[in-house]
Amino acid sequence: MISPTYGECADQEVAEIILRYIKKDIRNSEGFNVIIGADSQNFSDTKAVVALVVQNIGKGGIFFYDIKRVPRIESIRQKLLFETNLSLQYADKFLHRIESLILKNKLMCDKINFCIHIDAGLKGKTNVLIPEVTSWINACGYHCEIKPNSFAASNVADKLSK
Repeated sequence: MISPTYGECADQEVAEIILRYIKKDIRNSEGFNVIIGADSQNFSDTKAVVALVVQNIGKGGIFFYDIKRVPRIESIRQKLLFETNLSLQYADKFLHRIESLILKNKLMCDKINFCIHIDAGLKGKTNVLIPEVTSWINACGYHCEIKPNSFAASNVADKLSK
């Protein structure tokens, strides 16, 4: 993954950076949100961005991202399902790894929340898909947020996908 702060990082390095980031301020923090979100834009292909955001509530945060290019996806439903699938893949890849490092280091787990952000909201064309994708994410064991609360997808990943 890529970080504006740390450059290109291997998967294990990402988890260790996140652990250090949380560890240095956990006693003075209101808490941390570890969030995965994805968004995509159509060009001659579809450019998808997955963002891994660590929010130190009230104090900023850090983020990492990956860019994937796939053949152009025209259907809004297929794009949202593709983004959701990417988010779930990255959640499985990183959230469990980060969680185990947190437990291994005996950090206060009640101050750390894990979530997936979906780039869908009640006002857009994707509103009819919200029950489907939120149920899928919840069935996989993750909490999820939609717009306007899904900033990892609708702001961070969106900005990088353009």
